Amino acid sequence: MLKTPSMEGKIHVGKDAVKKRLPKLTEGQKNFVLTDSNVYALYPDWFKKYFPHTEIFVLPAGEENKNFQSLYCILEKMTGAGLHRTSRLFAVGGGVIGDIGGLAAALYMRGISCVQVPTTLLAQVDSSVGGKTAVDLGGVKNVVGAFYQPCEVLVDPTFLKTLPKREIKCGLGEIVKYAALSGEIFDLLRDSEKEWTDLSFLETLITSCIRHKARVVEADEKESGERRSLNVGHTTGHAIELTSGLSHGESVLYGMLLETKMAIAAGICEKGYGEELLALTVKAIAQSPASEMDFSSIEKDAEKARSDKKNTDDGKIKMAVAKAKGVWTMYALPFEEYKNALLSAVKE
Repeated sequence: MLKTPSMEGKIHVGKDAVKKRLPKLTEGQKNFVLTDSNVYALYPDWFKKYFPHTEIFVLPAGEENKNFQSLYCILEKMTGAGLHRTSRLFAVGGGVIGDIGGLAAALYMRGISCVQVPTTLLAQVDSSVGGKTAVDLGGVKNVVGAFYQPCEVLVDPTFLKTLPKREIKCGLGEIVKYAALSGEIFDLLRDSEKEWTDLSFLETLITSCIRHKARVVEADEKESGERRSLNVGHTTGHAIELTSGLSHGESVLYGMLLETKMAIAAGICEKGYGEELLALTVKAIAQSPASEMDFSSIEKDAEKARSDKKNTDDGKIKMAVAKAKGVWTMYALPFEEYKNALLSAVKE
């Protein structure tokens, strides 16, 4: 169990996390479950076991459904179910379900209790922890949301057994991001003799990444300082995600690849270390070659970076980049310079 005081809750990691905690968390109040069509189809007996008499809202799977219309439908269903301020929402699924479920919990009656039960590697290692909730709007990712901490997070690696390789790759996108921020995680990935898809190895990585994120969020919950480090690879990654059809984790990998090359070229990232980080990124990308990126749309991707939430009124594109082992920094470029640097990185 990982305690995170400023996050107002507890994070339970391990194969017995759900078995031990979920029965206790469902007692004593009216509950509501949000999941998606993929998860519900995979685990019908699991839902019957843990939520036998509970309203379950099944959202069609996919990032395109993380929008206001879906949020409205969820809130309408919660109202129809007669939930009260003492009720509890369980978000069971990947990053989309965690984001929109957390926001629904934050909005309903100005905030009800929320439990995150992440079922994908990406959600387990990153998005379920930290209290960021959101929906997409107008082609911009996560532009409408709130910081709202779950009361508990149950991270059970056994859910990963049903994930296809591409979904594992998505989670590796966030894990490599943590390797850019933590020397410990960097060494774990670089020195491991195990396959990166090995469940016991992934459980070790999940725990290390959560510990790192918990420390960062404790210090900076609302992203005014240190928490900006968690956006390594995300400025260009989000832009790629909006135009390419790739998943969030895959897009972050390509964002890290290009932004690290840009930082090395600018002399911001130490060359030797940067090349090692690039090697880890390329290895993660190779976990699922079927989802490789077509770089022909990179100028369109650059335009999408204009709407990134880290940008300010000075018109510069702002990126969190790796500087040295365990060290990060902010890197800002005027748009035209950013676009040219991005094109140069693609040609390397």
